Amino acid sequence: MNAPTHRRSARSVVIMLVSLAVYGALDLGSKEWALDNLSRARAGEPPPVCVPDEHGGVVYQRIPLQSRALIPGVMRLTYAENCGAAFSMLRTAPAWVRGSVFGVATVGASVMLMLMFVRGVGGKMFAASVPFILSGALGNLADRIRHGFVVDFFQVDPALFVYPVFNVADIVIVIGVGLLLIDGMLKPRPADKSELARGPSPS
Repeated sequence: MNAPTHRRSARSVVIMLVSLAVYGALDLGSKEWALDNLSRARAGEPPPVCVPDEHGGVVYQRIPLQSRALIPGVMRLTYAENCGAAFSMLRTAPAWVRGSVFGVATVGASVMLMLMFVRGVGGKMFAASVPFILSGALGNLADRIRHGFVVDFFQVDPALFVYPVFNVADIVIVIGVGLLLIDGMLKPRPADKSELARGPSPS
């Protein structure tokens, strides 16, 4: 039988919302910095947003500037426009498909996580994971609504290995999912039926 849950206090909800706002501001602020410092506007009419050409490629709305070393030999700052989800999934799908899938998935998952948090589901790790996941998901959704694409700018140095360019939202989502997994592993295991049948051991 599952242990009963208790609604989280108003203080816990406030802390979660403040954390959500801080993580979200860090994500959106860093993306604005990348737009201003790692790219520049095109002269004239920009190309269609996230529309593949005859070769399947997508021309960026802004012109990337030269990549910068963040941690030499490890991490670089490289402007990129992601029309898809993680690892550029659905990058070449029609705009209405991307908007529907990303919008419904983000709103649905956000509402579910909020309800689970308020109802007291999970332990401390679950509670800590919620603002990470929500801020990342909503931050990337905000980019898609404003720009039609997600601004990415962290790049693992290609000399190490090739990995998709990512952003702060991706980082906090990974942290949140990691906390969720830890929370699941910390849950007490149900007692074995044979142990229940034997009853408590004599003292």
